[in-house]
Amino acid sequence: MTPGPTPLARRLGTFDAVTIGLGSMIGAGVFVAFAPAAAAAGSGLLLGLALAAVVAYCNATSSARLAACYPSSGGTYVYGRERLGEFWGYLAGWGFVVGKTASCAAMALAVVSYAAPGVERPWRTLLAVGVVAALTALNYRGVRRSALATKVIVTITLLVLTSAVLAIVFAGDPAGGNLAPFPGGDAGGVLQAAGLLFFAFAGYARIATLGEEVRDPERTIPRAIPLALGIALAVYAVLAVVVLLQAGPQKLAAVADPVAAAVASTDWSALTPVVRVGAALAALGALLALVLGVSRTTLAMARDGHLPRTLAAVHPRTGVPHHAELAVGVAVAVLVSVADLRGAIGFSSFAVLVYYAIANASAFTLTARENRAPRAVPVIGLIGCVVLALSLPTSSVIAGAAVLAAGVLTYTLRTRFGAPASTTKQDHDRR
Repeated sequence: MTPGPTPLARRLGTFDAVTIGLGSMIGAGVFVAFAPAAAAAGSGLLLGLALAAVVAYCNATSSARLAACYPSSGGTYVYGRERLGEFWGYLAGWGFVVGKTASCAAMALAVVSYAAPGVERPWRTLLAVGVVAALTALNYRGVRRSALATKVIVTITLLVLTSAVLAIVFAGDPAGGNLAPFPGGDAGGVLQAAGLLFFAFAGYARIATLGEEVRDPERTIPRAIPLALGIALAVYAVLAVVVLLQAGPQKLAAVADPVAAAVASTDWSALTPVVRVGAALAALGALLALVLGVSRTTLAMARDGHLPRTLAAVHPRTGVPHHAELAVGVAVAVLVSVADLRGAIGFSSFAVLVYYAIANASAFTLTARENRAPRAVPVIGLIGCVVLALSLPTSSVIAGAAVLAAGVLTYTLRTRFGAPASTTKQDHDRR
């Protein structure tokens, strides 16, 4: 009998899982997604934020119920495979890996942009590659070290953001007129803003994709996902309101670091460098958690033969998928030389919305004995994902559709001319 795949070590508790989710969401959303959302909808980004939160809540609920049933690495790749069939699981995994690899590249460039704003190519690219290499080495040493680093980064980021809010409220000049006209954009603009802001909520997927490394996953994951989402939403809502009141949507859309720009216009402008350092750390935390999630989905797809099987190797001492982590690190390092920060947001949002559409469709098949959510939750989530994905900028929709089509073509050629992949839990047990 061929030995089964080496399991990952279960080392993460609820607090660890919540922190990893927050590290992804806060880093991506606060310092990256607000600007393009303001460009799309003006002050209507507040409505976009609310819509994105509703869709994210439905997705989070569906993901949590599914993760409790299938507590293994891979997230929706596993759920789609088990509930809908091999193709849908593969499509979810393909979209996640490709979209989030682009997000990793964008976050690496964001770290350099915030930490060293005056640096131009090629030094900017070299610094970004160095950031990717350092985080890959950290992840290679074990997920507990990665979780500890994320805790430190999230704590610092929240302290910096709290300081920024206090500076705007007590030393700034927030004006209600900066929200006029409200919503500031038509329905299409608000929907596009919601699609772009969804990028900021996608971090809770890291919790599900790390399911094989979470202790007591049936209880921990359903508890951690809504906690991380709720905390992130509270942070986003407060920041969106105070920054809009201080800077207005036009200035918000024009700057790379809207929070720092808002603080710079207050009497506490000396805090601006601190905010920029916090932005760099937040992007660093997002990158750390993103690499964790992408490597675990890569591991799951390699186990099933959809990717080279060597990527399923688990290090005997650290208990991490070291080949997958190295492969993701190399791919991100290559992409940082061509990545565009704002373009990557739209591309990633499209791919990940497709990923969650499959998650909601999978959750719809759960039975009452499997602790399913009310039927309206996956239905609203599925419809919301499709609408937001199609509302994104045309270039993002075209690029995302092309990459998904390439994945479908690869799958078709492999299944027609290659060896069949194992797709079920029983297949895993027999290997």
